[in-house]
Amino acid sequence: MNDTNPEPTVQSRAVDTHCHLFLLDDDPVTAVERARAAGVDALVCVGIDPQTSRRSVELAESFRGVFATAGMHPHDAGAFDARAGAEIEELLANPHVVGVGECGLDFYRMLSPREDQERVLRVHVALSRETGLPLVIHVRDAWPEILRVLDEGSAERVVLHCFSGDAATAMQVVERGWFLSFAGNVTYPKNAHLREAAAAAPLDRLLVETDSPFLAPQRLRGRDNAPGNVLDVVEAIANARGEAVESVLGATISNARRAFPRLR
Repeated sequence: MNDTNPEPTVQSRAVDTHCHLFLLDDDPVTAVERARAAGVDALVCVGIDPQTSRRSVELAESFRGVFATAGMHPHDAGAFDARAGAEIEELLANPHVVGVGECGLDFYRMLSPREDQERVLRVHVALSRETGLPLVIHVRDAWPEILRVLDEGSAERVVLHCFSGDAATAMQVVERGWFLSFAGNVTYPKNAHLREAAAAAPLDRLLVETDSPFLAPQRLRGRDNAPGNVLDVVEAIANARGEAVESVLGATISNARRAFPRLR
């Protein structure tokens, strides 16, 4: 297996449900070509503020199989104002935009005050309900709070990006009918709790992502991640569940299209 672009060992074409093409060192043309060569048929380029959300839309309009989201990351919630909200709302009308976010709560780094993070998250929940698009949720050290805010807002379509909880938290997510998206950190030796969560949750609730350029899988630790490495995540989940890689891959492809109805 090549260190940078592993050859797909299965016939189905994967979906990377969360990456940031605008942060990669590779130019977008190269990144998309390498992803396709690695066996990735579709990828979702996730915006983290109005500027990068607009850039994600531009990339989605330029490349077949690339889709976008629009939203404001909790790190930048303190900068969210009426203008930012209007820009994001405008972008959500674009047919290439498949989700609302990345948004959520991050009480680990606390780069924005809690009250601002919750305020901005509530705006995104409302946008999700208005548009029918799923929420792409970032959560770190804030599981009780994220569940509370989403429940209070009657959030319906939710993708928990880079799922970081344990098996019990996974079942709380599943009970609400939401999706869990696993990233490259599911391959890290110390993260047995993630593999346990992936094994405990029903297969029809699982998604895979790279969060490129972050969270490279174990065999590439210390390097930038890339969308093609999503197959490492599929393999780790399959091993944790004791199921065939092809079965898990096929399920995550189908799940991605249910989680993101505009993904075609």
